[in-house]
Amino acid sequence: MSILRKALCLLLAALFLIGAAAAESYQVAEKNQPLFRELFSLLKAAVDSPAGRDDAAVDKVLEQIRGVSEADYEIARAVTDHWRAVWLDPFYPLYLYRGEEKAVTLERSNPPIGEKHAIVVLGYQLENGEMKDELKGRCKAAAALAKSYPDAIIVCSGGATGPNNPDGHTEAGLMKEYLVRACGIDTSRIFTDESAMTTLENAENTFEILRAKGIRTITIVTSDYHQKWGQVLYNALAAVYAQRYGYSVEIVGNYCFPIEPEEDSYRSGHRIALSQLSSMLGVPRK
Repeated sequence: MSILRKALCLLLAALFLIGAAAAESYQVAEKNQPLFRELFSLLKAAVDSPAGRDDAAVDKVLEQIRGVSEADYEIARAVTDHWRAVWLDPFYPLYLYRGEEKAVTLERSNPPIGEKHAIVVLGYQLENGEMKDELKGRCKAAAALAKSYPDAIIVCSGGATGPNNPDGHTEAGLMKEYLVRACGIDTSRIFTDESAMTTLENAENTFEILRAKGIRTITIVTSDYHQKWGQVLYNALAAVYAQRYGYSVEIVGNYCFPIEPEEDSYRSGHRIALSQLSSMLGVPRK
């Protein structure tokens, strides 16, 4: 396939998925938009400073949201409960990949992995059209997890990112190739989203794959600093899908490649997560 034709195919696929994601977007009630902004501000403050945590204020805002829309409340409650469990519980465990053949640390925690389970692997920006060591590390972690749970499918997500990528290589395409060639994973287990350019798009695009496959539980694989950020978006989208389709997916575990983030902004992933969450739910900034 010529470079031009491949680029055109990728563009068409991206446009299709962007349209699908837009169709799946959720719009909170107009009266609830300032309340969601207040809720997100309270959640951010609770992470920025433990002294800034105000559960009573959060619960009050949730009830105000409920007074406007029960559907909005269910989503806000799901976001808040997960935020408290993941960001505010100092004992919330992140399971780290340390080069093991299998994900033994996660296995020992005995996560409630169901019969219809997916390992969701989030991409990382390419360099000169190739994977950086961080993305290879995420793939190695995913491979260890796949060997621990051989009945699970694997969903790789990530588009044609990074500068100097004339052939339009995608994160997901290279991840699949690496998992098969370097990690010995059967290609039939791997499904890809080759359009996502952000963590929000990772969630939006892969959810359609999960729903099509009837997946009920997922484990998210990414870098340790990115795990909670990713979970916020997947958990919120699960609440949206539960409202819209009666389809529910539960995050039942995590597996992380431990690494220091390249960009300082990634150390404040909770802020980026809330910004992307606002976009997902149609909550405009002031």
